[in-house]
Amino acid sequence: MSRLAFLPRPGVRAKQLDPLAPVPLDDGGRAVAHMAASLLLAYPDDDTLAAAPTVRDAVAGLPVPVRDRLAGLATTLLEGDPVALRADYVATFDLKRRCAMYLSYYAAGDTRRRGHALVRFVEAYRAAGFEATDGELPDYLPTVLELSARGDADGARIAGTLLAAHRDGIEVLRSALASLGSPWTAAVEAVCLTLPPVDAATAARVADLVTAGPPAELVGLSGYGNGDELPWE
Repeated sequence: MSRLAFLPRPGVRAKQLDPLAPVPLDDGGRAVAHMAASLLLAYPDDDTLAAAPTVRDAVAGLPVPVRDRLAGLATTLLEGDPVALRADYVATFDLKRRCAMYLSYYAAGDTRRRGHALVRFVEAYRAAGFEATDGELPDYLPTVLELSARGDADGARIAGTLLAAHRDGIEVLRSALASLGSPWTAAVEAVCLTLPPVDAATAARVADLVTAGPPAELVGLSGYGNGDELPWE
């Protein structure tokens, strides 16, 4: 997708949300939920929109809180105006740092530590027998969710470890999307419902990130941008 260069709209301050209570899921159900979220969180191009009916059918057997969120977003994509959806997606995920879908960004920000974090993601994929080849950085949330869905038992375990290690970032993303009233909030909420409960230490990190944002030391990471053109708010 091309990235549009225009000034961000005035932001809405996100507030930390209460954690969602996990929904019991077996391994197969979690894989379906994660694959559905991976597809629905992708840029709404023709392929994503064409997949939405299949996603909606696939999640029909999931627990209601997960099913309704994923099926609802699929319906929104199917019934929405494609041009408006694409513009909204870019304005949300490309132009708002709080809505970054790059998990290591929240912990490492635009610092040299980010590079080391990305290497760990690459190593994790290789340990699971996968290579990230879609042109996105390896910490891209839909890619991690796809690993969780498509991997064998070891792959799912590795993906689960990555998601757990970056749960604070996922929670900040959920809060930011909710504050915007974004339809993509539903997919992130569905993911959170499949993860273990948020512990006290993670909740404290989320509170810090919501208030102060990630660390800053601009290094110009290729594929993500400099990070200096957008305020944390």
